[in-house]
Amino acid sequence: MEEEEGEEYLFKVVIIGDSAVGKSNLLSRYARNEFNINSKATIGVEFQTQCLEIDGKEVKAQIWDTAGQERFRAVTSAYYRGAFGALIVYDISRRTTFDSVERWLEELKTHSDTTVARMLVGNKCDLENIRDVSVEEGKSLAEREGLFFIETSALDSTNVKTAFEIVIREIYSNVSRKVLNSDSYKAELSLHRVSLTRDGAAVDDDESKQSRSGKSSCC
Repeated sequence: MEEEEGEEYLFKVVIIGDSAVGKSNLLSRYARNEFNINSKATIGVEFQTQCLEIDGKEVKAQIWDTAGQERFRAVTSAYYRGAFGALIVYDISRRTTFDSVERWLEELKTHSDTTVARMLVGNKCDLENIRDVSVEEGKSLAEREGLFFIETSALDSTNVKTAFEIVIREIYSNVSRKVLNSDSYKAELSLHRVSLTRDGAAVDDDESKQSRSGKSSCC
């Protein structure tokens, strides 16, 4: 069967960040187009599997969500293993969650065992009236750390699908290149990025001489 043959890729993606930044609602909005304003802190680990067609191939992303509280660190440190992609999420209305991003990046680096496509996500951009972290600050951190950057709102769906799909497509690109040209894989990582066009579509950016950070697309 053609469908069976097309199931060639399964990638693990993790969502990390402090508690109550909206990780679970980002996943539920992307996977089920649902939002629960009264959602409680995640206890343990949950995941959703989403399918995407890239270059005529079926790509499955197993997206893992876990709690950001310090008391669950034993769970989160284990669940990084085997991840090909990560969304590092902060709440634009709470600076403390932005200040924690570098710690989360260090933890990701410590525990991941593969090359990871990383996206910095400033969530809750619908809270513009109480914004505590500017778009420019998010961009600057992303550029410094070599991350993609986007602002999202799980509440009104702004850029949620785009954020996940950029990461999934970047993973596919990384893995495809690794298979085709493993000797120069690490060198090529800095040459091939995905940017956001003005309308929010993901595009290949092979020839870009800009920084490794993706173009920002925010509300």
